[in-house]
Amino acid sequence: MNNKTFYLLVCLVFSVGLIAQEPVNEDINKIIRKHGLDEGKAMEIAGWMTDVYGPRLTGSPMLDKATGWAEKTLKEWGMENVHLESWGPFGRGWELQHFEMHAKSPSYWPIIAYPKAWSPSTKGEVTGEVIYLQADKVEDLEAYKGKLKGKFVLLDTIRNTKEWFGPMAKRHDAESLLKLANAPEPTPRPRRNFRNLGGFSFNQALRQFLYDEKPLAILDRSYKGDLGTVFVSAARPAEGRAQNKDAKIIPQATLSVEHYNRILRVHQKGIPVELTMELKAQYTNPDEMEHNIIAEIPGTDLKDEVVMFGAHFDSWHTGTGATDNAAGSTVMMEAARILLETIKESGVKPRRTLRLALWTGEEQGLLGSRGYVKDHFAEFPPNSYTPQSLKADQSKISAYYNLDNGTGKVRGVYMQGNNAVAPIFRRWLDAFSDLEANTLTMSNTGGTDHLAFDAVGIPGFQFIQDGMAYFNRTHHSNMDNLDHLVGEDLSQAATIIASFIFHTAQRDEMLPRKTLKMQEKEKENVGERKR
Repeated sequence: MNNKTFYLLVCLVFSVGLIAQEPVNEDINKIIRKHGLDEGKAMEIAGWMTDVYGPRLTGSPMLDKATGWAEKTLKEWGMENVHLESWGPFGRGWELQHFEMHAKSPSYWPIIAYPKAWSPSTKGEVTGEVIYLQADKVEDLEAYKGKLKGKFVLLDTIRNTKEWFGPMAKRHDAESLLKLANAPEPTPRPRRNFRNLGGFSFNQALRQFLYDEKPLAILDRSYKGDLGTVFVSAARPAEGRAQNKDAKIIPQATLSVEHYNRILRVHQKGIPVELTMELKAQYTNPDEMEHNIIAEIPGTDLKDEVVMFGAHFDSWHTGTGATDNAAGSTVMMEAARILLETIKESGVKPRRTLRLALWTGEEQGLLGSRGYVKDHFAEFPPNSYTPQSLKADQSKISAYYNLDNGTGKVRGVYMQGNNAVAPIFRRWLDAFSDLEANTLTMSNTGGTDHLAFDAVGIPGFQFIQDGMAYFNRTHHSNMDNLDHLVGEDLSQAATIIASFIFHTAQRDEMLPRKTLKMQEKEKENVGERKR
């Protein structure tokens, strides 16, 4: 046996030993399964969160109502230390009160469209002709000077659609899961300074030109989707953020691709197209602060250490925020309920404190979770998410578990490059192999709140989920409603995640951590800087 073979054998024996040593409480898992799969409440929770308290745009009155409902519900279940933690300032909120759009000539027809969030009200019903602004460079804008006032400006080209011949919703198959399992350890992405690239100069000039010309409204089409599905987010102000209380915003709306295409095709035939639109909205949130929802199940002998789990509670405004992200918030609330019932039935209390967090401001840039991390775990330099120093509580968080990829069932875990958790998670997943959750990948996944924790050295994980029709039908769209949630998938996810939370709480040691790279503090004495 050569040295290399011997080394691999030792590693294999060591890994098997780690797996064998990691305990799994099958009795607790049976109770968790009972309350999660047989007596689950996921769709009941989701129904309140979507049909009654949706949408939940950050800063809106409906988000405040949803927050009140969540607080009340968690207290009724028996969660402790239920409270709100403020972050911000976020800026002004926005609430849609009325919207309609119609084609008036050359013939009448109602238009499928939605205003972009933070668009201001029109002065009652406004009517105007359509003009297509076709410009690729600053010099092209001169031809439209003085011609946009009182018009509806079309910004996008026609987007050709194709009929769907395959299924829109997809689950992972053996091949896609194997690809994830075999993914190498991720390499850090190099940081780029976009400020010096000059790539946005035309877009900035176009926006300023539009605001100088003062059209009635700026219209675009969905960049994806068809069959009446409209993907909508926030309006673009003249400068800065739409949430800034003094931001100047022209009314903006996104049309279904079929209706946008029809308007533009008729216009390109040389036939005038006249539209009417009425938009009523109000700006809200006068104190400009926002809040995360926090609740706990106290620990016992290791109560000063914490296992966190959460999802973002906010949504966009056109649907009811079902798959993005009532699904994740439902699963995490349901996991908390399952754990409360399991503790009550078994008499076994968690060693570490279990802390649920429902975040707001995720859709505007993980603002709620990053605010929480900044308040509790690390110091950051201006305009950076790389910590300069860590606070004492950072060392007391064993893990943060997150869910935010739609309604699809859990199929495993993105380990975020933390290979040391692999033998631990393997044991915990094996207990649910019958529920088709068995894949571990070293891959990172981005765009959601676990990144705030991973950035400060806390083991933060997002679960692998079946894609369903998330990105091509419901994500940020008017079709993001309760009808597209799969109750069995939510129950499966809540059951597995509840088990992960419990087993993390009962370990003798906290979960292993990756090495954290800190940002060096800039020296205050200029004379000490490198020349």
